[in-house]
Order: sequence, then C-alpha cells, then structure tokens
Amino acid sequence: MSDYPHMLAEAVDLLRGLPRRREGVPAARESVAAWRAANPACRAQLVVDERPGSLLVDYDLLLDHPDGGTVAITASVGDGVPWVVDHSTHWAASRVLTVDGEGVSVQTALLSLRAYGERDRTLQDDLIDFCLLGLETWDDPEPTEEEMQRASDEFRLRRGLRTREAMLRWLEQVGLTPQAYQNHLFALVRANRFRGRKAAELAAEHFAEHAADFDRVSAVWAVGAEEALAVLAGQGDPVAALAGAVAGPVGELSIHVAERAAAELPEPLRDAAEGVAVGPVPYGAAFLFGTVRHRHPARRDEATLAAAGRAAFADYLADRRTKAKIEWHWV
Repeated sequence: MSDYPHMLAEAVDLLRGLPRRREGVPAARESVAAWRAANPACRAQLVVDERPGSLLVDYDLLLDHPDGGTVAITASVGDGVPWVVDHSTHWAASRVLTVDGEGVSVQTALLSLRAYGERDRTLQDDLIDFCLLGLETWDDPEPTEEEMQRASDEFRLRRGLRTREAMLRWLEQVGLTPQAYQNHLFALVRANRFRGRKAAELAAEHFAEHAADFDRVSAVWAVGAEEALAVLAGQGDPVAALAGAVAGPVGELSIHVAERAAAELPEPLRDAAEGVAVGPVPYGAAFLFGTVRHRHPARRDEATLAAAGRAAFADYLADRRTKAKIEWHWV
C-alpha cells in the first residue's frame, strides 16, 4: 500500500483532534467511523481509555498493516506523556473503591472476586464471556442511535430505573459517569447483535437434537428435609400428598406448582414420566419430592425455536470458554 505512510500521518492528526473529555467520546467514534469509511483497507478501530479519577479520556487507534499485523498509534498532547505511562503512577490507577477515605485496590477486589467465584462462578464466567463477545464483534458496524436507545431502555427497565432521576442515582451509586454508561451500551449492542445472529443460526439444529428439553411439562414438587418428604412419599398418590402438605404439619417445606419447558424444571423431574413419584432425592442443600402431572411434546413453533436458540447460544459460549486460553491476573 504505497499511501500507507500518508494514511499514518492522517491517523495521527485524527487522534490529536479528537475531543478529550468523556462526553466527547460519541463524537470521537463518529469521526473515526467516517475516517475508516474513507480508508477501508486499514480497518481502523478506536480504543478509548478513561483516566482513573478524571473526566479526561485517551485514545489509541489500531490499523491493519498491508504486510500483516496491527499498528497501534497513540498521540499524546499536553505534557506528551503516553497514557499507559501516565496511568502507571496515577494515585487512582490501582484503586477500584474508596469508602470514608479507605481505599480498596484492584488486587484486593480481584482476590475477593476469586473467593466469591469459588461459590458461584457466574461473575467469572460473565467476565470471560465479555472478552469472548468482544472478540466476536470486533469488526461489527457501529451501533445506530436507535440501537443504543433500545439497549438503554431494556437495561433500565430490567433494573426498575423508570425515571431520569432514578437512573442518575443508580449511576452515582455504582460509580459510573453517563459517558461510561454509553460506552457500556456500545459493547452491549454489539454483543446482543451477535447473540441474536448466532442463536438464530443454531436454533433449528439444537431443537432437532434436544426436542424433549422443550416439552411443556406441568409438575408439582416440594423441597425440604428428607424426613418430611419421606412422609409425603409414603402416602401413595404424590399429587394428593403434596396438596395436603400445604395445610398439614409435615415440617418446613417449599411447595412449587408450575408448567414449564422440561429443561427449566428441577433436574430430577425433567425426564420423569407422568404420574410417577420422584424422590425424596438430593437437591441442592436439601431434598426434593414431586411428580409430573402432564407432559406435552414440544412443537416447532416460533417461541420454541427462540428458546432453543437461547439454549444453543448458552452451550456455544460454554464451549468457547472451555477452549479459550484464559489467564487470571489476580495479583
């Protein structure tokens, strides 16, 4: 590419002219998107870094090299210190939380996360999935304003943030600026796009292989101490026994009546035949006793295929996690 040196010079000028405050990041993304459209061969990607404890941001620009590989450009202004070096000595660079003047370092927070993850890996898996989805959506187009607004509306409604005041209060509580929230939505939109594409791609095959998981099943079950459930199991008719348990003093039990897809039921009931008593069997930290009242074979309709797509995508991410090279930098 004979004009590559000229393009590099343009990239430096572009970086130096981008707005440096957090609220200017959307405009910076638009500028880079326009420049990338005019220079498609370089496949430019903007990397935004928010300075710890500051309203300023820094940028890198990643460009494909014509001979292979990637060139990363950092254009510093002001004191001329690259942000990587500047942040290495910033007082807030290693701090994630301060309460009444007492700070928590990133290392301490990560160690706490590791201890939590020994009980529930959800947080760790979420972090891994964030990286995997970022890799999958690296070349996706920029989100539109409509996509960003729709993602924001869904995000707020899931958390019950129905007013501007409630949203601003939540941002303050979790320590996010409005611009940081916009950056989160940017990644969220691209991840949701990929999730939708991949789920639609995998849905039909997953349903064909796991149709029984989507049977509509009506079931009733109780969770509690083994001794109390054994009393119910000895009464013959499991449905009548469980119905009587609501009023009878058989110990502390949690009674459930539901109609769900088979895969959404407690594992001991998923493959159970109609009318057959199941349990008491170990279930989590307690025991389960129950029965399936009705089972209707799954229909290959739009709603079922959508559920199959979601299940297939969860399996896809789980498989990607097992194959990914993962390095935890706890300290």
